Amino acid sequence: MHERRHNPRTSQLTGLLLPLADRNLILPNVAVAELIDYQAGAFDLDTPPWYLGRVTWRERQIPLLSFESACGNRIVIGERARIVVLNALGGLPQLRFMALLVQGIPRSCKLDSQLSYVDVPLCALEQAAVQVGDQVAKVPDLLGLEKLLVEAGLTG
Repeated sequence: MHERRHNPRTSQLTGLLLPLADRNLILPNVAVAELIDYQAGAFDLDTPPWYLGRVTWRERQIPLLSFESACGNRIVIGERARIVVLNALGGLPQLRFMALLVQGIPRSCKLDSQLSYVDVPLCALEQAAVQVGDQVAKVPDLLGLEKLLVEAGLTG
């Protein structure tokens, strides 16, 4: 007789906590392609304030965003700034990756299916807030970020 073991994958996902200047974001591991060192992006002056230019990653030029600024706050580039390269999930041929400015190294965390949601104010690009350990983390609207780039003509 074989004992059927509970498959932990059904109840636990691994997520990444991304430290920003004024909040933490939480993303599933699969959304993140790579963490790279901070580099200043090249950009034109007539772009939106949340757009930090293009950064080079694996011989591609990808758009770099400030999530804080897209939510209406100011951009902070601290001494521990890094860039997280995200897989674009919207299926647009012209936008396969985008980059997000973070303030430090993302931490891996276990997410179970019993995530506790926290009732706090959210900006338009945040879908929810959840309790992760002793911290509140915001769930970003990645498709909303992609839409911002598309509408501003900054994908290609």
